[in-house]
Amino acid sequence: MTNTMWMRGVEWLAAASADPRACKWEWDHGEGVALLEAGRFWDVLSVPDRLGMLTLDLLWRPALPVPGPTLVDTRAGRVGFFLPPDPSGGWVGTGVRYATKGSWVSVPPPYRSARSLEWLVPPDGTGALHSPGTLEEALQEANGTLTVLPPLGGRSPG
Repeated sequence: MTNTMWMRGVEWLAAASADPRACKWEWDHGEGVALLEAGRFWDVLSVPDRLGMLTLDLLWRPALPVPGPTLVDTRAGRVGFFLPPDPSGGWVGTGVRYATKGSWVSVPPPYRSARSLEWLVPPDGTGALHSPGTLEEALQEANGTLTVLPPLGGRSPG
């Protein structure tokens, strides 16, 4: 990612803050994480990390556009996909969380990780987000794959 893309990504992400200047200061001089409200420029669909990583892998197919911004929280064991705002938030499933208007999301700057948060696909500043339909298909395919894989650690159930 070029320096110009990093800067555009910073500006785009900070625009979700009530005070973009304070947001950028916090990234550079504070804890390195800003609390941003979902629902205005983007929403975040958060899923368990194993499902999220497999889903992201499926989204990197040559026939598909480059995936939208995707964040991992290694401490919480979750992957967040940034989507267009949808107040109805009709996403359901085991372990699925949907952050929209009135929800707050902790994010590091696009150019580095902070605490347990790291961009798997940083925002590029163009406003590109995940397509809800494409993401839903990939999640369903990944979920189907996970049901036939052994649990982590190689232990078989029962």
